[in-house]
Amino acid sequence: MEIKSNMAGTILEVLVTEGESVEMEQDVICIESMKMQMFIASEDDGKVVEIKVTAGDFVNEGDVLIVLE
Repeated sequence: MEIKSNMAGTILEVLVTEGESVEMEQDVICIESMKMQMFIASEDDGKVVEIKVTAGDFVNEGDVLIVLE
């Protein structure tokens, strides 16, 4: 499963690490868009296999942020 960005913005903080288990609705990314901080949550339970972004990266809507297994 992939966690994708629901908006364009700058990654402020990645809240999980590779290998970590996450639960549905757990915040995994903090993103800034139009000077507002928002959190992106996991839509399912899983284990973080790959983190595709780091703090400071700019992402577009639909970009893959994290891959879960």
